[in-house]
Amino acid sequence: MSKLRPLKRKDLISSLRRLDFSGPYAGGKHEYMQRGRLKEHIPNPHQSGISVALLKRILEEADISLQEWEQL
Repeated sequence: MSKLRPLKRKDLISSLRRLDFSGPYAGGKHEYMQRGRLKEHIPNPHQSGISVALLKRILEEADISLQEWEQL
């Protein structure tokens, strides 16, 4: 069973950096982080924490497995 939990935006950014993403960069309505040719948009800083549902969607779009995420 997955141990995903809601987290703060700064924690998401920190974790993505540990997975070789760079950024965040300005990108129109949302900032994004990049790994190779992959760009992953991240939630705006003025919104509340990142829910488990949104985190799952971000991980899926960024091609990050739950096992890889939980090893951080």
